[in-house]
Amino acid sequence: MIGRLSGTIVEKNLESAVIDAGGVGYAVLMPLTDLAALGAIGSEVTIHVYTHVREDALRLYGFSERSAKELFEKLIAVSGIGPKIALGLLSGLEPAALARAIQNNDVGSLARVPGVGKKTAERLCLELRDKLKSIIEPATAAGAIETIDIELVSALESLGYKRSRADEVAKSLLPLVHDGATLELLVREALKRLQSKAP
Repeated sequence: MIGRLSGTIVEKNLESAVIDAGGVGYAVLMPLTDLAALGAIGSEVTIHVYTHVREDALRLYGFSERSAKELFEKLIAVSGIGPKIALGLLSGLEPAALARAIQNNDVGSLARVPGVGKKTAERLCLELRDKLKSIIEPATAAGAIETIDIELVSALESLGYKRSRADEVAKSLLPLVHDGATLELLVREALKRLQSKAP
């Protein structure tokens, strides 16, 4: 079973990419959003892979993020959801948004994806609603960290510091952000570093 693949993109279209790893070209089906972000032909990539084995076929499904692969596995475990529909869902909504739509019973958003009718959307919500915390919570935390970072840079700019210097200091304070530091504390620490010219 292939779980991860590193290599060079040698072909790419709207459904899949061929990745050369050690002289072997692996055809990997991927969500449209992941394909768009994959890079140009000739780029080096590492993707997470789900190997789908049937009696008559072996197919590889690739994802930029581990959370997308995890969600794909949960989707195809639901009765009536095959890899094609799961890929369509992940092409229509990024993993955290898709997980939130399922958790919030947003049947309308799910049913807009080609191949997913109202009944299928309702089944997804019913079966997966309580199984997606591991996907939603890290994404929510990442969003909160990004918000704090933007607010910190904005606060430093309002105090007269250049954007480039504010960005540099904000990045150096990311460990404190991860530890849950308040914006006030971060601004104080940033000012100390700016005044001492420490990065």
